Amino acid sequence: MFWLRMELYALVAPWYPKEDCVIENVELGGILYALILRGDVRQPGVHFFTPGDFSQQLGAMSHPAGHRIEPHVHNEVVRNVRRTQEVLVIRSGRLRVDFYDDSRTLRGSRELQSGDVMLLVQGGHGFEVLEACDMVEIKQGPYMGDEDKVRFTPAAERGAIR
Repeated sequence: MFWLRMELYALVAPWYPKEDCVIENVELGGILYALILRGDVRQPGVHFFTPGDFSQQLGAMSHPAGHRIEPHVHNEVVRNVRRTQEVLVIRSGRLRVDFYDDSRTLRGSRELQSGDVMLLVQGGHGFEVLEACDMVEIKQGPYMGDEDKVRFTPAAERGAIR
């Protein structure tokens, strides 16, 4: 019944975080570019921060010793993924993330540090390592090579920042 509890939670919990929530919405010009879960914040229980229609789901769980999560398998389900959403887990170091709109205009930046987790929702992004950084990237597959992304000159090199 664990999956049922999770599904019910997803239906009744508002996905858009409140002021006291552990998630930071990176919303720039009315567009949600990313969700950042800071590594130093914990809330007991199960909390999903994304709406059900996101192709990548981000949640956090904190349970005491002895808590059990019922065994389960995931059903084979055909999904239509139209835009890649990435998750970065910062294991150590510091990283600046630059957010770009679809016309490649820099919209803002955020800094991530050890323990932070970020879901990149839409738009473009670039990174600058501020301190030696070890991170894990998670995204949907299969990888489509050149069809997957378009690279462009960072704003710093175009004189847009610093």
